[in-house]
Amino acid sequence: MAELARAATAAALSLALALPLAGTAVAAPERPAATVQPAAAAVPADTLQLPRPTGPYAVGRSTKHLVDRSRTDPWTPTADGRELMVTLHYPAARAGDGRTARYSTVEEAALLAKGQGIEALVPAERLSATRTHGLVGARPAKGKHPLVILSPGFTVSRYTQTNLAEDLASRGYVVASLDHAYESYGISLPGGRTLTCAACPVLESDWTKGSVVTATRAADVSYVLDRLTGKNPVWRHAGVIDGKRVGMAGHSIGGASAATAMARDRRVDAGVNMDGSFWEELPAEGLRGRPFMMLGTDDDIHRPGGKDTTWDRMWPTLDGWKRWLTVAGSDHFTFSDGPLISHHFGLPEPPLPATRAVAVTRDYVAAFFDQHLRGEPQPLLSGPTAANPEVKFHNP
Repeated sequence: MAELARAATAAALSLALALPLAGTAVAAPERPAATVQPAAAAVPADTLQLPRPTGPYAVGRSTKHLVDRSRTDPWTPTADGRELMVTLHYPAARAGDGRTARYSTVEEAALLAKGQGIEALVPAERLSATRTHGLVGARPAKGKHPLVILSPGFTVSRYTQTNLAEDLASRGYVVASLDHAYESYGISLPGGRTLTCAACPVLESDWTKGSVVTATRAADVSYVLDRLTGKNPVWRHAGVIDGKRVGMAGHSIGGASAATAMARDRRVDAGVNMDGSFWEELPAEGLRGRPFMMLGTDDDIHRPGGKDTTWDRMWPTLDGWKRWLTVAGSDHFTFSDGPLISHHFGLPEPPLPATRAVAVTRDYVAAFFDQHLRGEPQPLLSGPTAANPEVKFHNP
């Protein structure tokens, strides 16, 4: 997907860039009794398999459809409220029936490939059948686990961050990956309905509407927190979520939305923006001392002084612990499943190999949340390391 994705997936957002615009320490979680995934059924040789998660836990998976009828959807005002699809990945104690969840629906994969202009190279059935590690119906591991919310880039869906979600879950986090209504090429809903990108033509004609995306996603996050950590939670295993340790990370405009969500909802304790342009300024009080990390491409866009001037403007207003990291050889989709898809289907790839893209993203995002949601100091975040020569630290 690589360079094709950078041009096609960000559409109006990329055009805008080209025109300048602490957590409390807690005891380590109990290691689960069974950490080995059940034996996988035979997989066809041409099936993409996501890399195995690196943590000690097996990974459970559950999907929820939520509707916030207290709001009007900004892209389709006639809709019956604001609809969200939420995939929960979580540390599992038992494997359930051993069935792994499908990567996406065939229709979602077909709409993504068509939107990217790569349908001839990426058959929807094969992309949809990508092998995951999320076990349907698995029992959650005991204890209270921090919650991380993931928000995808504009036009793509929550499943494009599955490898990161699974890895965080294997390390002991509950991860809620969100699909925001009418902001992706296609979202499959229960009952056979599909939502397509009503927001796309709006942003193509007026890219300043990016701020509507981030503000709306921030409200989405608050609503999901209400439904997962408030009274009468929508998930029957919500008791394993520690609502006092909440982080958010996102790719592209999903990453920018993390800052907006933190500014508007004090329940979000820490945030990561992966290669996204910021669309809203922080309020005068900043993030009230909460930590934030920017992780982006090491090029003339996201190095200090780069074309995306919003990173330079945001940096001094981040008033807590902060890091500005860039990754050599990366492209816009390095911080998602994009490198895996590109490599498997023979699409153009950036210099950074897919295996390194996955490892760097997983390790630095997990280190950030381990330090700020678990209170575990992470030397990885202190400065450059010989094991990760691609990662550059900046402190303008």
